[in-house]
Amino acid sequence: MTPTQPAASSGQAAAPDVAGVSADHPGVVELFALLAYGEVAAFYRLTEEARMAPNLRGRINMASMAAAEMSHYELLRDALERRGVDIVPAMTRYASALEHYHRLTTPSTWLEALVKTYIGDALAADFYLEIADALPPEIAEVVRGVLAETGHSQFVVAEVRAAVTASDRQRHRLALWSRRLLGEAITQAQYVLADHDELVDLVMAGGEGLTQIAEFFDRLQETHRSRIQELGLA
Repeated sequence: MTPTQPAASSGQAAAPDVAGVSADHPGVVELFALLAYGEVAAFYRLTEEARMAPNLRGRINMASMAAAEMSHYELLRDALERRGVDIVPAMTRYASALEHYHRLTTPSTWLEALVKTYIGDALAADFYLEIADALPPEIAEVVRGVLAETGHSQFVVAEVRAAVTASDRQRHRLALWSRRLLGEAITQAQYVLADHDELVDLVMAGGEGLTQIAEFFDRLQETHRSRIQELGLA
């Protein structure tokens, strides 16, 4: 506390943590639940897609990423339990939206699976981290911990770049696939926000509301361009 900030008296209510967002905002539980289902869905997706790998190294890398997803799920489960929330019914509310996204973006080849792992998951992380920036520190810490880079995805960059360097056909095909992933990710984010008032309120309580959301979707496309360049798809 700085000298210019008088201490609150014991009879005063605690101030919101960040820009009007308190740690007990109902949207926090919804955010944790949404993230939790995303981790479980990613675990099963990565486990299934590991079977598409052409060699043992690829299967091991996918399995390692799947294991990291379950560790992140456990972090969210513990955070919700501390709030007295049963994680299963809470996260089930988001099953339909996320499963719909995965049905629409089911990869048909190993390289498509790799691109989805790298780009699709990163787009989702952008969405959640944007929200985290307006959250109280203890809440943002959980979100960032769940989305922390494990390093496993770096094998994707090397494998995809090698494939597209050797084949222009693969490069064009995967570039189209990456654009589809972007479109579906934006549609999913908009659908989730439209269907869950607590999440919208959480986002809007943190700053500039609808303007902030619109600007975020613009930034999403910029970060997407950077990632496809890293993969050699631009």
